[in-house]
Amino acid sequence: MIRGRIIAESLRTGADIRLAGLSLVRLGRHEVSVSTLPADEGADRDDQHGVVDGQPCTWTFVDFEGADCLADALAHLLARSLDPNHGWWADFTVDASEHVIVFAGRWFRYRIGDEAGRAEAVAWGRAAGAPEHQRPSRGCAFDGPCRSRAA
Repeated sequence: MIRGRIIAESLRTGADIRLAGLSLVRLGRHEVSVSTLPADEGADRDDQHGVVDGQPCTWTFVDFEGADCLADALAHLLARSLDPNHGWWADFTVDASEHVIVFAGRWFRYRIGDEAGRAEAVAWGRAAGAPEHQRPSRGCAFDGPCRSRAA
């Protein structure tokens, strides 16, 4: 099973993601000027940081799931659909054993715990201009519960 999150504001204008078998699990709109997680997920954490200049202060969180066989197709669709500005990224897990991290024009798939695979994705996020506190890192999306945020 793949499970992940897309921030709707991270998509390019005109992006249309259609993938049979991908199911909506949760749809929520949250104010994120202080934390880039929905209030029910980040309220008790003291390491939160909000949006940066150019990012909207309210994000629409789209949580999804689907069959493992959709992973590569979804990664390709997201890579074509994400806005390249502000280092936006999305991620999802595959069968709880792999992570797929997607940036505009590029995606990475590696086994959870693979330090080299994770480091390559983090380096790409840095080069793409992702704000440091929103960048994929240990303890956030890549090795814990699946989240998507601006990278």
